[in-house]
Amino acid sequence: MKNILLIGGSYGIGFEIALQLYKEHNVYVASRTAENLGNLEVNHITYDTITDSIDTTALPDRIDGFVYCPGSISLRPFKSLSKDDFKKDMEVNFMGLITVLQDVIPHLKRAEQASIVLFSTVAVKLGMPYHTSVAASKGAIEGFAKSLAAELAPKLRVNVIAPSLTDTPLAKRLLSNEDKKALMGKKHPLKRIGNTKDIANIAKFLLSEESSWITGQIIGVDGGMSTLNVS
Repeated sequence: MKNILLIGGSYGIGFEIALQLYKEHNVYVASRTAENLGNLEVNHITYDTITDSIDTTALPDRIDGFVYCPGSISLRPFKSLSKDDFKKDMEVNFMGLITVLQDVIPHLKRAEQASIVLFSTVAVKLGMPYHTSVAASKGAIEGFAKSLAAELAPKLRVNVIAPSLTDTPLAKRLLSNEDKKALMGKKHPLKRIGNTKDIANIAKFLLSEESSWITGQIIGVDGGMSTLNVS
């Protein structure tokens, strides 16, 4: 039974990952609140989003898997974005990750081969209008992950999931009704938007022994958007 730490696992993709893992593993969820965790038998740790810190004394000595879920969707024209907007996205998507991961690395190194799972976006590879800020911060994650994977191999594995638009609370403004969901789905070769299970299934795989020969990869889970043109 593995010890898995999810940062931001109380809703959306993080919650679905916790839901898929908690019966087979010891799951630790670091989040601002535990209200959405319901009846899941997980260990909740308060996550301070101001300092991006967690109480590491509440963690077991060994952590076998780490998933960083916090993120942002800030879609605006470049001309309307300020430097502070870019800094905010960088803080949420990248700097928060760095702060927490540096605190948790000692626990990960005690595992036989720990797995780190991070999140990017299809917009980094594809290039999409109005994504300059979020793509910049998620692009930082991709570069960071590849370098870290090289640095920490073979003791730790580091991989990144790059989804397209997924039906989560974070995307509710873009998917506020069924018509919007259908319209957005048509933009994908598989003709639908993603759901939390689509993404959590890959995260679960990357945390498992079945992926023990996979590291330094950016894995597109995007309905074919980043590689196929079926228009």
